[in-house]
Amino acid sequence: MFELLKGVTVLDLSTVVFGPFASQMLADFGADVIKVESPDGDIFRAAAPARHRGMGAGYLNLNRNKRSISLDLKRPEGRAALDDLVREADVFLHNMRPRAIERLDLGYERLAALNPRLIYCGAVGFGSDGPYANDPAYDDVIQSMTGFAAMDTDPEAEPALIPTVLTDKIAGLYSVAGMLGALMSRERTGRGMAVEAAMFESLASFMLAEHLSGHVFDPPLGTLRYDRVTSPHRRPYRTADGYIATLPYSGKHWQKVLQVIGREDLAEAGWVRDDAARSERIGELYAVLAEAMPQRSTAEWLAELKRLDIPCGPVNRLEDLVADEHLQAIGFFQSAEHPSEGAITTLRQPLRFIDAPTRPDRPAPNLGGDGRAVLHEYGMDDATIDALIAAGAMTLPGDDPDPA
Repeated sequence: MFELLKGVTVLDLSTVVFGPFASQMLADFGADVIKVESPDGDIFRAAAPARHRGMGAGYLNLNRNKRSISLDLKRPEGRAALDDLVREADVFLHNMRPRAIERLDLGYERLAALNPRLIYCGAVGFGSDGPYANDPAYDDVIQSMTGFAAMDTDPEAEPALIPTVLTDKIAGLYSVAGMLGALMSRERTGRGMAVEAAMFESLASFMLAEHLSGHVFDPPLGTLRYDRVTSPHRRPYRTADGYIATLPYSGKHWQKVLQVIGREDLAEAGWVRDDAARSERIGELYAVLAEAMPQRSTAEWLAELKRLDIPCGPVNRLEDLVADEHLQAIGFFQSAEHPSEGAITTLRQPLRFIDAPTRPDRPAPNLGGDGRAVLHEYGMDDATIDALIAAGAMTLPGDDPDPA
């Protein structure tokens, strides 16, 4: 991990992917992220595969560089212990709906009264000022509501979800930007603030950045879709022995590739040379490219297109991705030894900060495994901690996790 946020403490009450994806980035940047879990733990701990109960692969991959404390926030003793942490924290992150967080009496106004410098981030499904504010939200729902599921270029095709937890991860990046912006503002003003990062609004903004298209203008000049990316011929192209991805983009790119495939007539056409005219007829060029690509093998096309400096790449399966020579060369996949899970593979933080100080990563924590140490740091003695445990307000890990 880097030490960019060394000295910043984040109380992370979030679960599953949205919040943990965001807080892991803060942890990778060096923040002390304290994962505050219920006695049952983050539900994503249960997602298979796993060697031991509560330590699933997805959880391990989203919670490195964090510490865990398990508090029952439905008990007054648990909330009082959390309040003690809040008084010294820099950031408070949750992904509960507004009504749920208020039921726990953990709303912004009360916590800001405890700590006026607190950055309070609600990573929510829908913005609190709209009619959907208290509706539940998961990736499948948000992908569908923001047009991703219905974006197939074939209008007769059934809606389909992109097979990755897309919305949690994109919205997680928005929430990281919000928290970092708020921390920077606090450096100037000395005051904390509330940040609301909503999945629906984040994904709507992400989708419509290009697809608002003609509706940028009033009255509209065209449709709600960016024609280049919705062309039915924009796809990986079939070659003589497989598929390839390539994207001639500039006029010079198109002239080069059209000459290679024997279409000098198009290479010299005025509309191909003109950026605006080419944009309006780009689907025609994609169709020409699709017709020509089966003439050579994937390897031959990759060599030729790279020679011409035209963007291209193979169409990888996940199995190909994890064996990719570039990722292997940069040490993207790293081996680690987890205290309870043994040998695991982790992913390197993709951002690089040249000459930034670093320290070793720590593996994802066991449920409540750092509770006593965390409370000691906040001035709580063993007798007080034992009283919390006796009251059922705090749990510590027992023996090694049970086999899954």
